[in-house]
Amino acid sequence: MANQSFKQTIQVNTSDLGQRLDQVVAQHCAEVSRSKLQEWIKNGQVLVDGQVIKKTRHKLKGDEIIEIDAEIELAGDWQAQDIPLEIVYEDEHIFVVNKPAGLVVHPAAGNPDGTLVNALLFRDEELRHLPRAGIIHRLDKDTSGLLIVARTLAAHSGLTAQLQERAFEREYQCICHGQMVAGGIVEEPIARHPQNRLKMAVTPFGKEAITHYRLKEKFNDFTHLKVNLETGRTHQIRVHMAHLHYPLVGDPVYGRQNYAPSGSSDRLKEAVRNFKRQALHARKLGVIHPVTEESLSWEVEPPEDYSQILQVIAEENPIV
Repeated sequence: MANQSFKQTIQVNTSDLGQRLDQVVAQHCAEVSRSKLQEWIKNGQVLVDGQVIKKTRHKLKGDEIIEIDAEIELAGDWQAQDIPLEIVYEDEHIFVVNKPAGLVVHPAAGNPDGTLVNALLFRDEELRHLPRAGIIHRLDKDTSGLLIVARTLAAHSGLTAQLQERAFEREYQCICHGQMVAGGIVEEPIARHPQNRLKMAVTPFGKEAITHYRLKEKFNDFTHLKVNLETGRTHQIRVHMAHLHYPLVGDPVYGRQNYAPSGSSDRLKEAVRNFKRQALHARKLGVIHPVTEESLSWEVEPPEDYSQILQVIAEENPIV
């Protein structure tokens, strides 16, 4: 399947005198992300009065003709696969998916197929023409819950802008080790761990990361939380909760997997031992529709394994 071509001619207005080339192009090409347009300019795929201009900051006079002749690369040589998938919402512009725990989002060296992308391509082959097959944000393999996927360039651009402006409403719930006494905010920067490249860590040299958390239920040795993300760093909730010394139940990277407090019943020990993933679920997602501008939100309850371990904790570890 060939790459999708993108061609457009823009007549610059006199009111654009002194404006940057990338700014004016972005105003006329809302369906394409700003970063992609800047890439096209730097690659010589944007002409101003017939001349290649590779400077995104090039100042315009206000009467030029801009010509764009570029290609949108295929997202990857990925196979469409008929994998069961729960579509919570769909229209011609977006999908909203309830991702199960255990499903990898994008194909990679260790997971060349059997991913969310392969499942989505089976439902819409046109996703190949979008960056990252239309997926705007991601969830870890073993985190369940809501993800939004763009089906068109216009939707992709609009949703990406909302994500960058922190306009998404993203509510998670998680089960932590330890009894918290109150909710709060974690404002600690996150970056790749300096020694272990498979982990993230709180570090003063990291990117800004802000997590809001509220108590949902308290137990003697565990806490059930509602968490809202203001930023979206890799492993953010898992890293921030571990930083507070309340790691997520079952987390094999940042937590105490298979750990149950001393004095726990055999039933609780077994439940914790058999919970093989981080107890984290993306419960609620809210966005402004990128085309209709309607305010939309969706909620999905946690999967059975999450509900079961929570029930065991409630029955076997009440506050005493």
